[in-house]
Amino acid sequence: MKTFTDKRRNASSDGGNSGFKMKQLPFMGVICSVTLYIVYRTTNYQYYETQMETKLHPFDSVEDNELPSGKLKDLPRGIMHTRSDLELRPQWRKSLRSAVKVKTNKNLLAMPVGIKQKEHVDDVVKKFRTENFTIVLFHYDGKVDGWWDLDWCDKAIHIVAHNQTKWWFAKRFLHPDIVSTYDYIFLWDEDLGVEHFNPGRYLEIVKSEGLEISQPALDPNSTEIHHRITIRSRMKKFHRRVYELRGKTRCSNISEGPPCSGFVEGMAPVFSRAAWRCAWHLIQNDLVHGWGMDMKLGYCAQGDRTKNVGVIDREYIVHKGIQTLGGTGELTKKTKKKRGTSSGSSGLDPRAEVIHDS
Repeated sequence: MKTFTDKRRNASSDGGNSGFKMKQLPFMGVICSVTLYIVYRTTNYQYYETQMETKLHPFDSVEDNELPSGKLKDLPRGIMHTRSDLELRPQWRKSLRSAVKVKTNKNLLAMPVGIKQKEHVDDVVKKFRTENFTIVLFHYDGKVDGWWDLDWCDKAIHIVAHNQTKWWFAKRFLHPDIVSTYDYIFLWDEDLGVEHFNPGRYLEIVKSEGLEISQPALDPNSTEIHHRITIRSRMKKFHRRVYELRGKTRCSNISEGPPCSGFVEGMAPVFSRAAWRCAWHLIQNDLVHGWGMDMKLGYCAQGDRTKNVGVIDREYIVHKGIQTLGGTGELTKKTKKKRGTSSGSSGLDPRAEVIHDS
């Protein structure tokens, strides 16, 4: 049987609990309001960013025929985005309007690199950075920490896999849908001298001549020259073919295939967006060094290889011929091959077959 004192104690206790709950209500209201505001701002920001991307990149919108055989048909219309890029994005922006200022680079440079060639790579990257290229470095030796003292290092994409080659990296990390926002893809080796090369002027020539696949010409004093067609002609802006009437490989006006015409070498190829989509599918999954693949790139010329493939003479490079992956990192001792090759020499690289990893 409850006494009067017990009732007063219970009433006092209930009143205290009620008062505490009443004090909580305004606080919970503030929390709910803040949460709703954050959700609203986030949703509004996502919508705003989507609208801006649509305006900035109108050709990236998804068409129904691009969807993979209806497997994504259950997704709401307008939410799908089938492409991406390799641009670095800030985690936070100061305002919604700052999204407009995000600049997407239109061209891509990808290179396999090792720490022993850091100086050469630095020279190349600096040239391309001035032309607003996206830079992707494939580290085959795993030594990424040694690059952080370079001022551009934190603005590049770094991918690490021990003892893998350029083509292995390209097959796995440069899928056409990932790099479809870039007009041109430079897939270069690391042992190239760029003192006489300007990426911007190079692309001006490529575009004006309608080249889908190209490469800069090689300085005649380069350490390694495998094909005569790649040697720079001082009197030309660019060339599509070479004439060679000596040796086993003879190139004349009627020669329509590599290495006489429609040919670039694997050390410094440059692909248009469409040509790279084709070339990526050409790369076998177990391809290692890529020897012989340069003979097949003409299939990806988006038409006549004798017209759409060329070598740019005005912007040229030096092939240093440095053994890197699996080598000593020193200059090779191969004899320099220049224009004046002997009559018994061949203009064809003996590496005629695509080498696969058994």
